[in-house]
Amino acid sequence: MEHVVGTARTPRTRWVEEGLAVLATSGVDAVRVEALAKRIGVTKGGFYGYFADRDALLTAMLDVWESEATDQVLERVETLDPKTKARVAGLLTFSSDRLLPIDLAIRDWARRDDDVAERLRRVDNTRMTLLRETIGVFCEDPDEVEARSLLAFCATIGSHFLAADHAGRTRVEVLTRAADLLFEDRNR
Repeated sequence: MEHVVGTARTPRTRWVEEGLAVLATSGVDAVRVEALAKRIGVTKGGFYGYFADRDALLTAMLDVWESEATDQVLERVETLDPKTKARVAGLLTFSSDRLLPIDLAIRDWARRDDDVAERLRRVDNTRMTLLRETIGVFCEDPDEVEARSLLAFCATIGSHFLAADHAGRTRVEVLTRAADLLFEDRNR
């Protein structure tokens, strides 16, 4: 009797990862089951073993992004001193080749989808909490803590949309100086 070896099933994580890659480069409208199957090199039948439909895949993609953008970042910075913690968290999120394009695509998607906007709000609130805690270590005025946190977050996100030059300085130099000002302990 001949033994037939079954075809290995494409892992669920592969569908999610391909979906995130497409989201990052082409937006949510390009995340289609048939197109993902073609990218992976499989038929779309295996998809339905993991997901009821495209919406279930999109939810799984958001779950992975949220975990990577908050839980995993916070785990990586938890032992750092407060100022370093906020800077490293920002670098992990907004300068990475993986998270930054996904984050920007989700921000675009959130403009048209209330559920995604709520998810983004939750992630941004987690990020703002980290900034408030960090700045609150050296700044006692709650209004100033909130203002500095907002400015730090806006500078980090906004720098990816700004096309302006910086009069002989690089963007990194200007952002580094901005961070120095925002995280400056004026009580010392």
